[in-house]
Amino acid sequence: MFEWLLMATWSPYIVGAGIGVLIWTTFLFSDRPLGASTAYAKTAGMVESAISRHNAAKMPYYRKFTPTIDWQWIIIIGVVIGAFLSAYLSNTFTILVVPTLFADTFGPDPAVRIAVALIGGILMGIGARWAGGCTSGHGISGALQLSVASWVAAICFFAGGILVAGMMFGFAFS
Repeated sequence: MFEWLLMATWSPYIVGAGIGVLIWTTFLFSDRPLGASTAYAKTAGMVESAISRHNAAKMPYYRKFTPTIDWQWIIIIGVVIGAFLSAYLSNTFTILVVPTLFADTFGPDPAVRIAVALIGGILMGIGARWAGGCTSGHGISGALQLSVASWVAAICFFAGGILVAGMMFGFAFS
């Protein structure tokens, strides 16, 4: 009955419907959109509070978004656990410091991979804060609410992703 949990890939229609139900549930119980990028900003605030509580308390951003562990922060943990369970149950779990596609394009050096991942993560975080939300915040929750800004942001996310993937791995369309 639950064989589909063991599949390496799932139907995008079923996953899309599941995300839709998740969004409805999120709005129903929290009256807030689903998103994850604020959790990263809150984590930075928690780190800053641990280093200098006085300076963090003075920042207007941390007055608006208090640096605490909340449901949005727990989503990050859920994504990691869910990804692990999916890979484990589908028997595709492996530990790779340098994925094959990256190694084929840029070489097998783990330091290069870690540096690129770190820089990419920082740029994604800056972009998410600049856009006022991440792909899940804009592309799912905002689009569901028919927010024009979210539709523009989601289109830019996809266009940017396609452009960067094309620059990194070549524009081969087959």
